[in-house]
Amino acid sequence: MAHLKWPAEDMLGPVIDALAEPVFVIDAETHALAFNAAARVLAPTLRIGEPLSRSLRSPDMLDAAMRVLAGGNAEKASWVERLPLERWFEAHIAPIRFPGYATAAMISMRDLTEAHRVERMRVDFVANASHELRTPLASLLGFVETLQGPAKNDPAARDKFLSIMREQAQRMARLVDDLLSLSRIEQHMHVRPAEAVDLTMLVAHIVDTLTPMAEENNIPLALDLEPNVIVPGDRDELARIAENLIENALKYGQSENGPEPVEISLARKGVTAVFSVRDHGPGVAQEHIPRLTERFYRVDAGKSRAKGGTGLGLAIVKHIVLRHRGRLGIESALGEGSLFRVTLPAIDQAQGK
Repeated sequence: MAHLKWPAEDMLGPVIDALAEPVFVIDAETHALAFNAAARVLAPTLRIGEPLSRSLRSPDMLDAAMRVLAGGNAEKASWVERLPLERWFEAHIAPIRFPGYATAAMISMRDLTEAHRVERMRVDFVANASHELRTPLASLLGFVETLQGPAKNDPAARDKFLSIMREQAQRMARLVDDLLSLSRIEQHMHVRPAEAVDLTMLVAHIVDTLTPMAEENNIPLALDLEPNVIVPGDRDELARIAENLIENALKYGQSENGPEPVEISLARKGVTAVFSVRDHGPGVAQEHIPRLTERFYRVDAGKSRAKGGTGLGLAIVKHIVLRHRGRLGIESALGEGSLFRVTLPAIDQAQGK
């Protein structure tokens, strides 16, 4: 900590240095008397004796500090840092008064960034989930009312409406299933799966189950699977990764130049296993790539819903990969297709680890 020039340095210096949160001590003119290491990270240009306002541009916090220094009680104030990243802080400003010493105040900063991020995510999640359910529910109610009224005695209309109602109910069921899956994965994020899984056999099985969809969409599947790639993991969750990525490629990766294969590869690279799915479809613009794994984010919402997508597939993949201590990479460009690459820790069978 920088050298203090205040009578109480022996009392306050060791105390504020021991605190994990940023702490500033200011005099009656809001000049910095002391600050700890965490505060130095928050305000790297601040120097002892300089006004706090040079480094922390928060009028509300500084006004509260002046009131406290003028004899007021402790106060709290909010501060939002916009650049380089948006961060939220709550400042607690309390007076420091020792007999015979000059008036001073201590400002302790509490980082609320993560709490704000989680709350915003929760609000967005509830709003999006409600929106996704509202549309099929409205359709079902409308068709039920029609079947009870004008189409009550119309067999052709009844069959048509019941078919649509079945599709809407299936859409809601898929959404609920994905929501429950995501919730279960998040609940166990801190527990790393350890079961040995033969990823080669697992991917081959998923490819077999999705071959009818590939044939229906007239998309060839090109496989390059290295044998005996073993990873520690949860078999069902790893199957979900392969299923979601390959299914997405078959749904949205159709080439405009005729049938081109979806390329599925699996290989061991050093201490990792690398599973990738490449399509030759329309690709994704660069501005969308960072958001593809967000819940309910869609590049083309209408196309996604028309193909039965819930907007949660890549979010589920991301969370499973994180739980397995792996990495998910996405490469894409308009007109050049997309590549999704999952890198997971591998088990060395020779050494049993």
